[in-house]
Amino acid sequence: MSTILLVIHLLIAIALVGVILVQRSEGGGLGIGGSGGGGMGGFMTGRDTANLLTRTTAVLAALFFATSITLAILASRTGDSGSVVREPVGTTAPPAGEAPSAPAVPSVPSPPTNDQ
Repeated sequence: MSTILLVIHLLIAIALVGVILVQRSEGGGLGIGGSGGGGMGGFMTGRDTANLLTRTTAVLAALFFATSITLAILASRTGDSGSVVREPVGTTAPPAGEAPSAPAVPSVPSPPTNDQ
């Protein structure tokens, strides 16, 4: 479930970035139509394009937030509730029902002998 939702979330994020990059900063949208001389001949005016891109951005942003919140809720309900930061390094809990064992003592190498 969370894998499918994560893939959808990534596709929405990519689409959102694409729609935002297509927009023009002056509010002209794609610049299609109008008096721009070329191409579409009034298919979509600059204002229509800007409205379409603005609405598309708003819908994609709402979907992005919804999937983000859903993924956060799913992550909090599954898995370990403990924090990695709070655990000391190198400590592990003994299995349930077993007493903790004494720490291992490193072996000290014997000094070299002079057998000549």
